[in-house]
Amino acid sequence: MPSAPEAWSRPQRVVATLVAALAAALAAQALHVPLPWMIGPLLATGALGIAGLPVAGSGRLRNVGQWMIGIALGLYFTPTVTALLLKLAPAVALGALWALALGYAFYRFLLATNGGPDGVDRTSAFFAAAIGGASEMAVLAERHEGRVDRVAAAHSLRVLMVVVLIPVAYQGLGVHGADPTQPAVLDVRWPGLLGLLAASGAGMLLLQRLGTPNPWVLGALLVTAALTAGGVNLSALPKWASNAGQLFIGVTLGVRFTPDFIHAAPRWLGAVAAGTLAMMVASAGFAWALSQVVDQHPATLLLATAPGGIAEMCITAKVLQLGVPVVTAFHVVRYVAVLLLTAPLFRWEMRRAP
Repeated sequence: MPSAPEAWSRPQRVVATLVAALAAALAAQALHVPLPWMIGPLLATGALGIAGLPVAGSGRLRNVGQWMIGIALGLYFTPTVTALLLKLAPAVALGALWALALGYAFYRFLLATNGGPDGVDRTSAFFAAAIGGASEMAVLAERHEGRVDRVAAAHSLRVLMVVVLIPVAYQGLGVHGADPTQPAVLDVRWPGLLGLLAASGAGMLLLQRLGTPNPWVLGALLVTAALTAGGVNLSALPKWASNAGQLFIGVTLGVRFTPDFIHAAPRWLGAVAAGTLAMMVASAGFAWALSQVVDQHPATLLLATAPGGIAEMCITAKVLQLGVPVVTAFHVVRYVAVLLLTAPLFRWEMRRAP
């Protein structure tokens, strides 16, 4: 008689989770859900985890998924697109400033709703509100003696909401394909693909050796973008590889949701949810205003400035055909700016209001 899922080894749980995620992706695709290969696995894995089933993700598969997404995004950086992005540099810088301002406003909101002797401390609220990578912000929170569990929960819920709500809204509004951009090469050339995998893999290992955060996305993206911008078009990425990358990332997001996640600090999670909705509305207004100044579709600029993760928002742009290189450039610059400036801004805030 087969053992209960709780008694399964970790590899068995990883495989079972992937099977469930694949079934969810295929079902979401059949139902015409936007981003089926990411949203389907994310929601299914999260629901199973909240129900108490022992779902598990693989860090190695997550890295492979980020590798595939980095390559897929880098293929859009043709010489023409690169020249366009240089013209958009002031808007990209403004987008990074917007993320920092949005994060600070979110921090003040979290303090107003959850502060006080019985609420969340300022350190935890600050790093929970920063519009940056969840793992990087959790490390900074731990370094400054914040509540890592509160920070991780806030980032998980924020990314989940952005990843699900914006694509669903876009599908309802019919903006799919409103700002299409084609990658430099459309056909898979196996010798070239092997060379592309080798070159991007070397870039990832170099960034990892240098201690760069998120080397799996950034290393593959930077190498592929540099090759593409230089006119070196080795191969397209097979569609199944891109889908697998989305599935692995969806599982990674979904396994964060457990029964403890739901039962812990409901007031905190409620404030995070309300604040995330407010940030999405504010970002929509900012994107519309920015579109009046630069020649970009508002839907593209919303993805570029929304409070989601770099991989998730760029995947959304790719699948929905909404200015992939523009969204990617905004998020890469924002990611670096938030990573470098969050700790100094935190120290300034603590001196300003001890």
